Amino acid sequence: MTRSQVSPSTTADMRRDRVTEWIRPEVRALSAYHVPEVGDLIKLDAMENPYTWPSSLVDDWLETLRHVSLNRYPDPHAPCLKAALRERLGVPAGMDILLGNGSDELIQMIDMAVNGPGRVVLSPEPSFSMYRMIAAFTGMNFIGVPLNAGDFSLNMAAMREAIARHRPAVVFLSYPNNPTGNLFDERQVCELIEVCPGLVVVDEAYSSFAGRSLMDRLGEYDNLLVLRTLSKMGLAGLRLGILVGSPAWLNELDKIRLPYNINVLTQTSAEFALRHYDVLEAQAAQLRIDREHLLARMRALPGITVYPSQANFILFRVPAGKAQAIFAAIKADGVLIKSMHGANPLLADCLRVTVGAPEENAAFLTALTTALQNVLLEKNP
Repeated sequence: MTRSQVSPSTTADMRRDRVTEWIRPEVRALSAYHVPEVGDLIKLDAMENPYTWPSSLVDDWLETLRHVSLNRYPDPHAPCLKAALRERLGVPAGMDILLGNGSDELIQMIDMAVNGPGRVVLSPEPSFSMYRMIAAFTGMNFIGVPLNAGDFSLNMAAMREAIARHRPAVVFLSYPNNPTGNLFDERQVCELIEVCPGLVVVDEAYSSFAGRSLMDRLGEYDNLLVLRTLSKMGLAGLRLGILVGSPAWLNELDKIRLPYNINVLTQTSAEFALRHYDVLEAQAAQLRIDREHLLARMRALPGITVYPSQANFILFRVPAGKAQAIFAAIKADGVLIKSMHGANPLLADCLRVTVGAPEENAAFLTALTTALQNVLLEKNP
């Protein structure tokens, strides 16, 4: 049979069979990371900073970019940017910095570096979904250890048992934890670092809103790395992840880093932003105030459980079986938040909202109040 005689349906079947043959089963079982369309909605689903730079600062930034040479590759080591980060983040003496295209790339580099037959990635859950997904990308086994159901704290007995049984190559701890918003007990985190045979990566993506960090404890533990990002402080569009730790670890991880992974526009823009770090810090301080106001208003509403937060988002639980309806009603009123229902058994009936600017928070509260009133009316006709 010639190619022209093969029917379209047969060709499609052949393509599917080839995909099935060559794409790893664990990859085919995954769903791609979903980013919803926003349109004209108020966007409170992705833990972004709602505040922009002052116009005068934007003008200065654009002037800085005029001097960037786009025809040349960026400096692969970004020494000026690393020096600025070292100062602003309080990196201890003797520790090194590795940069990634967002913290996701750094997580992937870590998993690739420690991978081997039967090796395990371990994390408490629910937590950042990419810990599990990137383990699958890299062909590693992932072990999720459930948090305590009441307050999402670490179940230390379960964590100790899982570490002893699986001897994980790397443990990821989100500090504060996403999507629950709570800050794990520092003494318990340090205990896990001590008993873990492999790496422990403390992911401090939301440290600007918690006021707590393990950065100054890097010298105490030879298996501790601290992961940071500038995304939550208002630079999400730059996609800059920062890994801090001993040169003994980072020199090995650097071998996996793709050449020129931090583009010249990101390097220049991040250096500029760090020269004006006071603006970012002031915005983070305002968001902490906004968070407390939003928490108080939400706790006054009937029918929901609002969990404490040390991040720039708030997790809350709505009446049983109503999460999707309330999510849809809030969206219909023009506000996009995140439904966590179905992501993990401990997140049943849970939704998550990013702390926005005051007018955005007010719009969300109005939409949430209306949705809850409609739900309560359905329950009590």
